[in-house]
Amino acid sequence: MLRTLWAAPLAWIYGLVVGIRHKLFDLKILRSEEFDIPIVCVGNLTVGGTGKTPVTEYLIEYFASRYNIAVLSRGYKRKTRGFVLSDVRSSFRAIGDEPKQIKLKYPEIPVAVCERRVEGIRRLREAHPEVNLIILDDAFQHRYVESWVNILLMDYNNPIYHDSFLPQGTLRDSRSQLYRANFVLVTKCPETINPLDMRIVKKRLELFPYQSLYFSRMAQGYPVPLFPEQIGRAVQPHDPVIVMSGIANPKPLVSALSQHHKIVGKLLFDDHHTYRMRDMERLKRMLAESPEHTAVVVTEKDAVKLTNRKKIPLEIQRRIYYAPIHVEFIGDREERFLHQLEQYVTTNQKYSVLHPE
Repeated sequence: MLRTLWAAPLAWIYGLVVGIRHKLFDLKILRSEEFDIPIVCVGNLTVGGTGKTPVTEYLIEYFASRYNIAVLSRGYKRKTRGFVLSDVRSSFRAIGDEPKQIKLKYPEIPVAVCERRVEGIRRLREAHPEVNLIILDDAFQHRYVESWVNILLMDYNNPIYHDSFLPQGTLRDSRSQLYRANFVLVTKCPETINPLDMRIVKKRLELFPYQSLYFSRMAQGYPVPLFPEQIGRAVQPHDPVIVMSGIANPKPLVSALSQHHKIVGKLLFDDHHTYRMRDMERLKRMLAESPEHTAVVVTEKDAVKLTNRKKIPLEIQRRIYYAPIHVEFIGDREERFLHQLEQYVTTNQKYSVLHPE
């Protein structure tokens, strides 16, 4: 009750500021810039994990064989400022954990971070003039760039129509901005979702005819060793596991692991947590008190912050795994999504750079 008393007026002020900012863009007082190559934006209206990184990776894998792709992110919680062009040696402190994850998985793809996306796009293209498609990770609110395609994500478990502005809820942008999305992709859907559930979501979102709605889930792969050369015995089905994560919503990870393993412990931290020696000591104690063959399973985003061997005790290196995830569309809709996306990228170009007439 006390939290509601102070959170509600702050949420109203936050919403007012957000509304004024959007009005300045709508009136062309603040201006957006469009570029002569396709810019595909992956974003959301809320704080917390809606699955932007898996969707970004999905787009990379789809477009990589036909375009020279680059990825530009803000680099949330990095210790640097300004434009940074990463390489495989870049630390997560320099570029952020999610860009680091993308760079490690796709080392041939230019990955850069910059708070000012217009500057970031320009400098990225100066460094890599061959780039002819840029994916903006988490830039729906950054209206200084006029994206060619906006893919807006919504967590099925936290629908925006039941949410409120920060700090009362998790909305960081107005629900009214939904109109700027070309695609609305509902993520993290349960396997049991049915057509009625999807119709209810569609009705509540009240999309315009030009907008397309799709539903998806995050499919989790089998745990992969983080230090494969140290693993003596691979994790087996029904082995006990300790779940360790520093992500916004660890429930899907815990739920997926519990289907094949016995969860004997959880070590959960805030989103974008930086692991320290005291965390490793705490994990060591948990392992010492756990059954034989207990494994530690983390997310891919956590894994990029746990690669410094000097700070990871050997007994943890021998037992730690990460759980890869990928996007799966609900129903027979993936082909239609990709067809529509391709149309936006190839035929909605003002400058016809990729397909000159």
